[in-house]
Amino acid sequence: QVPLVESGGGLVQAGDSLRLSCAASGRTLSIDTMGWFRQAPGKVREFVVGITWSGGWYYADSVKGRFTISKDNTKNTVYLQMNSLKPEATAVYYCAGRRGGIYTTPNEYNYWGQGTQVTVSS
Repeated sequence: QVPLVESGGGLVQAGDSLRLSCAASGRTLSIDTMGWFRQAPGKVREFVVGITWSGGWYYADSVKGRFTISKDNTKNTVYLQMNSLKPEATAVYYCAGRRGGIYTTPNEYNYWGQGTQVTVSS
């Protein structure tokens, strides 16, 4: 098992910034890729961005230019910097991990965090 723990969610106003963190523990060598997904009420879980421990990344078009993913290999932690937040970004944000490369579909990921709520008010 690879427990993933997200933190950093909260309530912000449109245009504000927020940084999420996801710390992995346990058998972290089982993970090559970390991804962020989000799920708004009544909607399916959608891919936001993924990053490999070797440094590759891939962003969903909807967040390009505003969201930035980064990692600290020494802490087994990935970060999601979210700038210029819009109300439509309101969702529960989940961190996920998988062996192998970046996929955008949730069922390709084996490990999931509990999620952290992000609410953007207009």
